[in-house]
Amino acid sequence: MDAKLSPQQGLNTSGIALASFLGGGLTLAALILDGMANRSPWQPISLTLPLLLCALASSAMGYGVIPVLQGIKAGQIIREDGPQAHLKKAGTPTMGGIFFVPTAILIACAWSHFATDVLAVSALTLSFGFIGWIDDWQILRRKSNKGISPRMKLALQISSAAIFCLWLMLTQPASITNIALPLGISLPLGLLFWPFAGFVLVAESNATNLTDGIDGLAGGTVAIALLALGAMVAPTSPGLMIFCASLSGGCLGFLAHNRNPARVFMGDTGSLALGGALAAVALLTNSLVGLFILSGIFFVETLSVMAQVGYYKATKGPDGKGKRLFKMAPLHHHLELSGWSELQLVAVFYIIAAILAVTSLMIK
Repeated sequence: MDAKLSPQQGLNTSGIALASFLGGGLTLAALILDGMANRSPWQPISLTLPLLLCALASSAMGYGVIPVLQGIKAGQIIREDGPQAHLKKAGTPTMGGIFFVPTAILIACAWSHFATDVLAVSALTLSFGFIGWIDDWQILRRKSNKGISPRMKLALQISSAAIFCLWLMLTQPASITNIALPLGISLPLGLLFWPFAGFVLVAESNATNLTDGIDGLAGGTVAIALLALGAMVAPTSPGLMIFCASLSGGCLGFLAHNRNPARVFMGDTGSLALGGALAAVALLTNSLVGLFILSGIFFVETLSVMAQVGYYKATKGPDGKGKRLFKMAPLHHHLELSGWSELQLVAVFYIIAAILAVTSLMIK
């Protein structure tokens, strides 16, 4: 693939403005949250400094890695039955998660002095990212939309989740199995907590994966969710606050290259890792109610796919064909085919993600 930008990858001032608005908004939010918690935004234990450092580092890494991805022809294979406007994106490098996720994690681990809880969630995040990389690589090798089988991907995710849950079981107090609810109420799950925890890890990972289908959509919404989650866990887990802020900054650095029109996609390498990170931090800090609110967009995207498949099967006639509830699933593709532009859709989803973030912090 030629290293020069194709026409669809040229300058788009609207895409730059949207990404810049998000970056500025998250920076301002981090400053406000640090101020409300009486933290200096420029001290090591804060949201602002790791956010900005990782944004700059990940953005810089992209300028070195993207040409390499172009050189090895790691171009995205576009579904022919998808939105026709996406066909022009064929050949855009994928697997972008390989540069911003490890960069943010390395900085977070070093910044937190390799705290045990940060190392644990980092290991889970990287393991999910590695599963995504295997899937991305198989798609590129076969030059089709078929990576590893869904069954194999799920088995690998469950295995990684089980190892993390085993670590939780051996190292965390028994109280972690009591789900903290608003108004000081707790829900004791006992042994049921462990299969539930595994489900949360796998479900969150796949939900962010489904949301990754439009330039800047997953990266921006996850960046918002991570910063809010970092603020949520800050009082009890400063190391995980740094981890969340760092990975949020990593997403912002990635958006410098993934904003519309994208020069690179994160692929399953990035999207599976980000979902795993959100779930792992929430499980470790008993912040599952907050995670559920923050994941509203990812949850709805997943529900749209489940509803589409279920409705199609339920209405299948003698000819073997069923009816579709949406023009296409996940929901963002339905909205695209209904006339929304990518930038309109991403901007609205960013606003919704911000509202969900504020809501989660108000009821924590």
